[in-house]
Amino acid sequence: MGKLLCFPKCRFGRILGWLQIMLGGLVIIVSISTLARFYEAGFFLNKEDICRHFYSPIDNYDSIDFKSLKARVDEVLDKMESLQEKLESTLQRMDNIPKLEYKKFLENEVIKPLYDAHIALRQIRMPRIDENDNTTLKEDPLINTFVIEEIRKYITPKENRVGKINIYGTEKIYNTVGHACVLMKKELEEYMDYEIGSYCKDDWILGQKLMINGCDPLPRRRCLTRASKLSLRPYPINESLWRIPEGRNVRWSNYQCRNFECLSSKNPKRGYSKCTGCFEMDKEKLKWVTNSSLPIDFTIKDVLGIKPGEMRIGLDFGFGTGTFAARMREENVTVVSTALNLGAPFNEMIALRGLVPLYVTLNQRLPFFDNTMDLIHTTGFMDGWIDLQLLDFILFDWDRVLRPGGLLWIDRFFCKRKDLDDYMYMFLQFRYRKHKWAIAPKSKDEVFLSALLEKPPRTL
Repeated sequence: MGKLLCFPKCRFGRILGWLQIMLGGLVIIVSISTLARFYEAGFFLNKEDICRHFYSPIDNYDSIDFKSLKARVDEVLDKMESLQEKLESTLQRMDNIPKLEYKKFLENEVIKPLYDAHIALRQIRMPRIDENDNTTLKEDPLINTFVIEEIRKYITPKENRVGKINIYGTEKIYNTVGHACVLMKKELEEYMDYEIGSYCKDDWILGQKLMINGCDPLPRRRCLTRASKLSLRPYPINESLWRIPEGRNVRWSNYQCRNFECLSSKNPKRGYSKCTGCFEMDKEKLKWVTNSSLPIDFTIKDVLGIKPGEMRIGLDFGFGTGTFAARMREENVTVVSTALNLGAPFNEMIALRGLVPLYVTLNQRLPFFDNTMDLIHTTGFMDGWIDLQLLDFILFDWDRVLRPGGLLWIDRFFCKRKDLDDYMYMFLQFRYRKHKWAIAPKSKDEVFLSALLEKPPRTL
């Protein structure tokens, strides 16, 4: 009877023993296969042999990301090692494992990890010889950095069909991702892990986190964006500019509030701290149209009066709900407003007012061509917290898109009094003509700066 009871346990132990032997053999095979692939590529040859191996003394290895390549191989070996440890641990407690749990263990802890390791190994792409120059090794950028297949498909260069040159005059198209995506590999792979053609996860806040942290631009996705099931028609443009939109047109799942009324400045749990009062139209209507006792407050009519008839298109680089663009629209000036959804639906609010939101971060080069904007206005976003070198890059980009004769309106920029000279230099280094320049105290240690500057013409 004792032998009969021992039989299932002994059989189970033999099965796990054979699995360990098979796993050990698989690890050896993977290691030998990997080393063989590196050897075939010539990575173990000395310098002179490498030259002979690739038939040229001037072969170029600069474009090969050896670090990512090694990381992917190490990732496969780590999976195999982890699997072996799990098998050994399970073998020690096999007396207490029922049949159903044993089956689940094999499926989830043995078969799936083996499959993932197999796929990960197959996904490794070795550098290849360029067809047009057989002495040069080519590797697709970042191809061995990511595991999720959808990311790899996105960043793989797309060659033109039938070998033709495309409209840009190139043979292939490279989809772009921000360089900091490499530092947020886990988050990006989560963002790009979806079923093609199905609904996207409600994860726009993850995408925004990636953008803000430098993974910008984000990859395109092949899933359907979610929208509110209760969407209604927007208000007509003659009503929408100064009316709170219908809340059912917004997805509120990632905000503390669930309607526009909750976003009132009187609510301490509104979920955002910048631009307090931006969702209250009675306060917004007073901006840039009423005279203030402070010299730093310029009105729109005063600014447009400096260059009458010349201001037609512009950019409002700030943080708000589009009120500056709404006032400019009343003056027949088209203004695009930058916005991020930092705690509230700023982009949706701007769009529902009938204005154009531009969903960009400070990290990104403006998507406008050189010398095209009549006006750039900034307020409430870039203040004394910003690094001077970052501000320098941003200001030079604004100078690039602003046309000669265009206006740069610095509106209520504030910083510590001791830092004022540094920031003044940043704004004055371009030698713009000063139409307005005003400084006023904000507190004991802080000051406001407002300026209206005109870009001069530049000869070649």
